Amino acid sequence: MRTKICIISTVGSPLIVFMRPHIEMLSEYYDVTLIANTTQIEVSDLLGPNVRLIPLKIERKTSLFYDLIALISLYFIFRNEKFLSIHSLMPKAGLLAMVAGYLACIPCRIHTFTGQVWSNKSGFKRWGLRFWDKIIAWCSTCLLADSFSQKIFLIEESVVRSNKIDVLANGSICGVDLLRFKPNSLSKFDIRSQLAIPSDSLVYLFLGRLNKDKGILDLAVAFSRVAAKIPNIYLLIVGPDEEGLTLDLNKTLRCCHDRYRQVGFTSHPERYMAASDVFLLPSYREGFGSVVIEAAASHLPAIVSNIYGLVDAVENGKTGMLHPPGDINTIEKYMIEIFQNKSLRNEMARLACERAHEKFSKTIVVAEMLKFYTRNLNFNG
Repeated sequence: MRTKICIISTVGSPLIVFMRPHIEMLSEYYDVTLIANTTQIEVSDLLGPNVRLIPLKIERKTSLFYDLIALISLYFIFRNEKFLSIHSLMPKAGLLAMVAGYLACIPCRIHTFTGQVWSNKSGFKRWGLRFWDKIIAWCSTCLLADSFSQKIFLIEESVVRSNKIDVLANGSICGVDLLRFKPNSLSKFDIRSQLAIPSDSLVYLFLGRLNKDKGILDLAVAFSRVAAKIPNIYLLIVGPDEEGLTLDLNKTLRCCHDRYRQVGFTSHPERYMAASDVFLLPSYREGFGSVVIEAAASHLPAIVSNIYGLVDAVENGKTGMLHPPGDINTIEKYMIEIFQNKSLRNEMARLACERAHEKFSKTIVVAEMLKFYTRNLNFNG
C-alpha cells in the first residue's frame, strides 16, 4: 500500500505556480492529496491517478468563524485519512494545518516559509503575526525556508530552532524551468511589436503582484526621473493590480506615459522577460524572489532591494545591483548606470544566466525535495 501524504494551501494558485514539479515527482512515490480553497477545474492539470483534491474553504483574511470551521474540518480529514505527512504553504494554511495536524497526531508535519508579512511591520501587528509563525513552527516537525537568508532571519527572530529548518539546494521553492525561461528572440519581437516598443530601446521590467510592499511606487518615481534624462528607455510593468495602484502609477508616470506599458496577469511571464533588458524588484519583503532567478535564466541582470531573500537571488556587483529598500535615489542611479554601461549590463546578464543554470535548476531543487521527504518520512514513519 502506498504512503499517503497531503499538501495544503490557502488557495490553488501556489500549488500550480510553485508546487507543480514537486507534486508530479512526489506522486510517483506517494498518494498525494491536495487541500485548498479551489476547484477541480482550477487545478485539473495537477490531478491524476495518484493525485486528488479535497476542496476546503480557507479564507485568506482572518475570520474567527470560518477559520474555526476550517480547523475542525482539517482535523477530521487528517484523522480519517491517516496521512503520514502533511505539508502546508502560505501563512493561513500553515497555521490551520499545523495545529490540526498536531492535534490529529500526524507523524510528519512540514511547513514552507516563503517570506514573512511581518518583517517590515512594527508594534502589535508585527508581534501578532510573528507569534502566528511561532505557532506554526512549534506545531511542525520540520520546516523549509526558500532562502538561506530567510532561514537566518527566522532563527535570529527566535521563530524557529536552527536544527528544525532546512533549505532545498541553494534556495527557491521549486527552482527554474530552464526550458521555459531562456532568451527568445521571437518572443522579444512579438511582445515589443504588440506593445509598440522600439526594437533598439532598453526595457526595464517589473513582473509580479502590484502592491506597495513590492516597491512598485518607488520604481515609478525612479523611472520618471530617469526617463527625463534618457529618451530611449521604456518601463514594462506586468502583473495583477492587488491594491488599485494603477491610478497612482499613471499619475506618477504621466510625464513619460508614452514610454510606460502596463499588462495585467499573464500565464506566460517568460515572454515578457525575453522582451526586456533589465529586471527590477524594489521590494520591502521577499522570501527568495524566484522571479529574479527566472529573469536571470532569461539573461536579465537585476536591480533589487538589499533584503533577506533577494540577497540569495542576486550577487551584488556580479549578477545585479542591490539597493537599500525604499532608496529611490539609488534605484535611479543604478538604472542610469546599467543603461550607460552596456558591457557591464551584458556581463551581469551572462553571469546571472550561468548562475541560474548552475545553482537553481528545477531538476536540482525537485531532487532535493524528494530527498527531504524520504529522510523525514523514514524518520517519522
